[in-house]
Amino acid sequence: MPSSTPGPSTNTSTAVSTGQFSFPPIHSYPPFYSLQVNTSTLQSQLSTWSTIIRDYCRHQRLFRLSLSDQLDSALFYNRPLGKRLKEDDARRVLDFMREKQASAEPIAGGGGRGGGGGATAAAAAKRKADVWWIWWRKVDEWAGIIEAWVEEVGQKNTVLTLYELTQGDLTRGTEFHELDQEVLQKALAVLVKRGKAQVFGSEDRLGVKFF
Repeated sequence: MPSSTPGPSTNTSTAVSTGQFSFPPIHSYPPFYSLQVNTSTLQSQLSTWSTIIRDYCRHQRLFRLSLSDQLDSALFYNRPLGKRLKEDDARRVLDFMREKQASAEPIAGGGGRGGGGGATAAAAAKRKADVWWIWWRKVDEWAGIIEAWVEEVGQKNTVLTLYELTQGDLTRGTEFHELDQEVLQKALAVLVKRGKAQVFGSEDRLGVKFF
């Protein structure tokens, strides 16, 4: 994707559909799979990959992205084109998302490559994270969506289990139905800090009361 060569538009109106997710045309542009040397071109390329990853994860309702699982998926590997994003380059994109956009975050204990069972703590700390949070919605946004729902359906001063919040009929049709439980807990922690909720109970039977 050299800067002197105009690339295809990222407009999804002419996107290429793979399964149910429509990738933008640039996803079928061979140079897109090799990170560029030119600084401005590289920044644009990383930003475009970031958008594609977020949109893909949102469409698939993926909150955690496993590189070992996704490197061979349509996200990073365009089989008809015979092109794929290398693992190190995919990690560079995720690092860009973490450092520049706060839209990705490595999950502690989420696996990685390198370092066996006998590795020292220092060596283990250098292991490359395999599983990442992809924040196609930030935790604060999830908190705001839940708070708005509580207001809308009149659930203040009502006790609900976390299971009911994400799996129950009451929330069916809401954006946070089937939300990742750990993301839910992070969002509820935001509401607790705002004085809008109280979480109580044991780990496997957590409940929440909204104010």
